[in-house]
Amino acid sequence: MQFAQNPRLTNDAVILEPLSHQWTQDLQEAVASQELWRHWFVALPTPEGMAEEIDRRLAEHADGLCAPWAIISAATGRAVGMTSFHTLDHANKRLEIGRTWMAAHVQGTGINPSVKFLQLQRAFEDLGVNAVEFRTNWHNHRSRAAIERLGAKQDGVLRKHRIHPDGTIRDTVIYSITNDEWPAVKLTLMERLYRHMQVPIIPNEASLFDAS
Repeated sequence: MQFAQNPRLTNDAVILEPLSHQWTQDLQEAVASQELWRHWFVALPTPEGMAEEIDRRLAEHADGLCAPWAIISAATGRAVGMTSFHTLDHANKRLEIGRTWMAAHVQGTGINPSVKFLQLQRAFEDLGVNAVEFRTNWHNHRSRAAIERLGAKQDGVLRKHRIHPDGTIRDTVIYSITNDEWPAVKLTLMERLYRHMQVPIIPNEASLFDAS
């Protein structure tokens, strides 16, 4: 059950709040921006289906199957997306970061690497996992590029892995970061976040980012 715990995580750019219906309206507006759910290669809730999606993630959390968060912009205090730990494998000390989406207007702003920093630090430093996995659609080139920029390495491709509701078949690309790779990945992410935020980033026990 430890991997399914979803404590509040913060840095200078984002706050990962335990998912709840408190954020439903913000998330409806976030997904409506540029109609993100219409992209055929991703599976996102519609604005009308947001409450049901939150219920689904909360039910999985109650069963110990995932750790869901709402992504909150530290600048505005509003929810701009969702993310989770799932595919939790306690026996082999592995988990997957996924089911992540963010509003179009925050993409490319440093929000995504800020979120991943918090999640990776929790996974490797708090939970002591051996590996963190990422999966995405073969045709989602933007997602693949973002995962690769994190420092994740491609493990392989699951051919004809999933059938979408419209009948198209998804090939799934699998990436991972291992615990021995995390120190170098962490430094790279800190450098990226410094470029976005233009302040020194020094992790400490009180705050994962300490701007001085």
